[in-house]
Amino acid sequence: MQEDILINWSPQETRVALVENGAVQELHVERTLERGLVGNVYLGKVARVLPGMQSAFVDIGLERAAFLHVADVWHRQADGEPPNIARITAPLTPIEKQVFEGQALMVQVIKDPIGTKGARLSTQISIAGRLLVFLPQDDHIGVSQKIPSSQRDELRARLQALVGAQGGGFILRTNGEDASDAELSEDISYLRKAWARIKDAALRLPSMSLLHQDLSLLQRVLRDMMSETTQAIRVDSREQFEALKGFGLEFMPAAADKLQHYKGERPIFDLYGIDEEIAKALGRRVELKSGGYLIVDQTEALTTVDVNTGGFVGARNFDDTIFKTNLEAAQAIARQLRLRNLGGIIIVDFIDMAREDHRDAVLTEFRKQLHKDRVKTMAGGFSQLGLVEMTRKRTRESLAHMLCEPCAVCQGKGSVKTARSVAYDIFREILREARQFNPREFRVVASPKVIELFLDEESQHLAGLSEFIGKPVSLQSESSMGQEQYDIVLL
Repeated sequence: MQEDILINWSPQETRVALVENGAVQELHVERTLERGLVGNVYLGKVARVLPGMQSAFVDIGLERAAFLHVADVWHRQADGEPPNIARITAPLTPIEKQVFEGQALMVQVIKDPIGTKGARLSTQISIAGRLLVFLPQDDHIGVSQKIPSSQRDELRARLQALVGAQGGGFILRTNGEDASDAELSEDISYLRKAWARIKDAALRLPSMSLLHQDLSLLQRVLRDMMSETTQAIRVDSREQFEALKGFGLEFMPAAADKLQHYKGERPIFDLYGIDEEIAKALGRRVELKSGGYLIVDQTEALTTVDVNTGGFVGARNFDDTIFKTNLEAAQAIARQLRLRNLGGIIIVDFIDMAREDHRDAVLTEFRKQLHKDRVKTMAGGFSQLGLVEMTRKRTRESLAHMLCEPCAVCQGKGSVKTARSVAYDIFREILREARQFNPREFRVVASPKVIELFLDEESQHLAGLSEFIGKPVSLQSESSMGQEQYDIVLL
């Protein structure tokens, strides 16, 4: 399998595509203006201490001072207990005895500023790696609660041995459950280097300086996406290529060797038609090469994928036609889940198959394709209704949520009332208003299509209504209005 990573960089947006054997498998987008502050480490300066609120305002160089609550002030725990257990069991030392105005304090953002509220801070530093989270001020070795309890003791012992005498607190993340000792050691080394850089910056830089920023998408490509099968990582910006090369040489030398600066005339994403793939990934319908198609519907609670034969008549008989379509769909669905970054509960409705061996073969192929996904997936068998239920871990916003917003006309429903339905709503509303008020005239302001209906097919009904209420009804077309929108003005 040949795997390439293409990076399209601009000052406002970074786009990354993972291409396997010429087909786009994953898309990642990060916008400069939408990057949050969570995870950033600053050398702050205490601006005010508020004993009444048991909080302090800390200036970290943003528009508004950030907020530090007494419960988020770090203390070393005895007997290697998990961090912050004191906030549950023991009374907290008053904040005025822990910090003072003008004090320089290393802090980390744990909540972004919202509206008029400043960012929320903690003095406990944690640095996230690909497989581990490093807690440099602690010595606690922990394992994610999402990993089955039967495996935790063994994983904790392995991690303890790898950490060794150098110490430091580490928590194994869920996606580190199946990692090898070499991969864990590499992550430990990267995290210790990152902490050394933070400490060095804290000694050199003045107060209100940024000491460490959570990795950008460009840097996460080297940390999270690069694998042994990656042939090349191509970057279309000379400046970003040089910066990424420097980062790679310091932290991930193996990844740095695969970096290439793309100098071609054509935009890098045009090489594999990636913009067309993005457009397709935002649509409901996905065409299959055989003539069949998928319908993908993403809702708040779950995602449904429906498989249809469409115009496929290539096989010898109907059973084979269904089997071939389902096999192709199994591959396409696994790719679409990665491409669209769909997470949570996913229900797949394959076309019903009469033969047991066909069902087994489709399920085997589907699980084989899902196994290529770096995000954790779990797929069950066929239910009594012939559906396959599966889950895919949510890691970030789906592509549709990142690039799109609900339609202003249909409010995200995907359909609008017909012009006739809206016209009849207006009739009812005029009757309601006529019972309460006594205006000289009613004026209906609505979309051109609704007004056209009143002037043509519904003109008789409109005249009858006007006669019934004893008031004239005038019409005004407003092209800026959606089909469901209307106003009834009392004159």
